[in-house]
Amino acid sequence: MTQHPTSPNPSDDAPLVRSSVDRAIATITLDSPRNRNALSARLRSELSKALSDSMADDEVRGVVLTGSGPVFCAGADLKEIGAALQGAPVEPAPELPEIFEQIMGAPKPVIAVLNGAARAGGIGLVAAADIALAPKSATFAFTEVRIGVVPAIISVPVSARMHSRQISRYFLTGELFDASAAAKAGLITQAVPDREMDHAVDAVLQGLRGSAPRALSRTKELLGELGGGAQAAPDRRTEAFTRMGELSAEFFAGEDAAEGRAAFFEKRPPRWTQ
Repeated sequence: MTQHPTSPNPSDDAPLVRSSVDRAIATITLDSPRNRNALSARLRSELSKALSDSMADDEVRGVVLTGSGPVFCAGADLKEIGAALQGAPVEPAPELPEIFEQIMGAPKPVIAVLNGAARAGGIGLVAAADIALAPKSATFAFTEVRIGVVPAIISVPVSARMHSRQISRYFLTGELFDASAAAKAGLITQAVPDREMDHAVDAVLQGLRGSAPRALSRTKELLGELGGGAQAAPDRRTEAFTRMGELSAEFFAGEDAAEGRAAFFEKRPPRWTQ
């Protein structure tokens, strides 16, 4: 059995991402609830493959991206990042820019169906998706500044969705906000009463199932050409992701990030808290 020293379940071969297809819709489920579906190297690899497989399947017209457990996605796997910075081996895997580009540039629509909270990089997945539905009980936070790093890479998809005043507030403060606020800010499409999520999702999927595949694909391409945010336009994403990746790496390797990770795992305020 292959060992993954810094993955969430190093001795477990169970997949961290599950896929299924029903009536032209592929459902991709992040299935690593014990670490809140954190974006570990192994999860990113499996997610990238699931996205590629879905896009290559002629029977698939659209993709639902969801999670298992109480959290949709907690963002970066801080334990894995900390270990890697100390020299521990981490298996090769697609980085977040590649994952976001797979979703944003996909020829088929991707619908994020949140099962719970999203944080940091997990919000990047939400923003990258074409449509995002969240239960009203879901919460969101860009926690990067509170652990000494910068929400750099996710700024590319998020800037295509959120209104500038709200993105300034939530990026700079790291404060918690609810699904209704996320909808008003443009981050998600709809905040849905928890008991009505199935109905809301079915309505969207019925629309996709009733659409001509080629027209659907070209309409998604058209929406990308319109560009919700300047740096998120298709012809600028590669350069933007490169710059933001360098900025992210700089801060993740810094002293503040090391203190932020330590404070997070020790469940205490970081030293800069007043």
